[in-house]
Amino acid sequence: MAKKETSGSKSVITKTSMQFLKNYHNNPSPVGFEYSGQKIWLEYLKQYVDTTFVDPYGTAVGVINPKAPFKVVIEAHADEISWFVNYITAEGLLYLKRNGGVDHQIAPGQRVFIHGKKGMVKGVFGWPAIHTRLGNPDVKDPQPKVDNLFLDTGARTRKEVEDLGIHIGSVVTYQDGFDELAHDYYIARAFDNRIGGFMIAEVARLLKENKKTLPYGLYVVNAVQEEIGLRGAEMIARRIKPDIAIITDVTHDTYTPMVNKMIEGDVACGKGPSLAYGPAVHNKLLNLVQDVAEKKKIPVQLRTVSRSTGTDTDSFAYANDGCPSVLISIPLRYMHTTVEMLHKSDIEQTIQLMYETLLTLTPKTNLSYL
Repeated sequence: MAKKETSGSKSVITKTSMQFLKNYHNNPSPVGFEYSGQKIWLEYLKQYVDTTFVDPYGTAVGVINPKAPFKVVIEAHADEISWFVNYITAEGLLYLKRNGGVDHQIAPGQRVFIHGKKGMVKGVFGWPAIHTRLGNPDVKDPQPKVDNLFLDTGARTRKEVEDLGIHIGSVVTYQDGFDELAHDYYIARAFDNRIGGFMIAEVARLLKENKKTLPYGLYVVNAVQEEIGLRGAEMIARRIKPDIAIITDVTHDTYTPMVNKMIEGDVACGKGPSLAYGPAVHNKLLNLVQDVAEKKKIPVQLRTVSRSTGTDTDSFAYANDGCPSVLISIPLRYMHTTVEMLHKSDIEQTIQLMYETLLTLTPKTNLSYL
């Protein structure tokens, strides 16, 4: 039997939406090359919105009530961290540069896809065997660094690499995809932040299926290039010029080893979405979201940020003449690894919180500080 939400409505994650979740997460969508993932996302979303459009760099948008003068955005980012092929040796090995904040320490032994001119090529991050490292007392045990990591495709010359369609600038993504663990936990390579894209699409679906009429235009935005500086959000915020923005992204579960709660705060998977206090977060809009959560009995967790949120919230908040913005995050374990982990109940409650917030907002909602 499907799990019920805390408000008593039907479970968000249906059989159809679960299939979308898996397909969307298993599809590579690296920074600057998000378009294949955006096609999957738009194909799913278009049945729940009135119109769609895509900006020059690939940010995808679905719109409900496109002629309404008052505009509300719900937003996530579509891109995942990855690598670029930077140098090919005479022996056919590939050296790399980062594309976004990819973690070099997890790379040794990982399987990858190299996206070349002839399609995807399989490869691995090679690493010296432990016998050869520890058996030489004259050499310190090496640690993985960007400049000593390399890919092996099976090619043994530069020409064999090039014959596979691989070139300087080919983007590299990890092979690992979506999977399920015990106790309603999911893992995937890029929950940061394709889970956000999934959740905002589900909000649009619920609005359509529940026949809700909004008194404003709703822009469902899946932005590109967040991982290299919030660039997609920066572009699309200037284009849409929204009056209110609700951003969703991931945040750290701080209940794993080697995470300092005194620095990162007190947030756990399975205990509901996380709301952030910080300069870019509009206090009155944040209070409204908290009131909605309390009224609808949706558990939330609170945290703080310093100068910036480090999310697309910053781009929307400071765009144009200023846009009241709020950040609703979902707790995540093992960020920027191939086993990012989150909990099903948090997904459902984050969707529910965004949905109920949209039903509460109107063009007359008073967000003025003075």
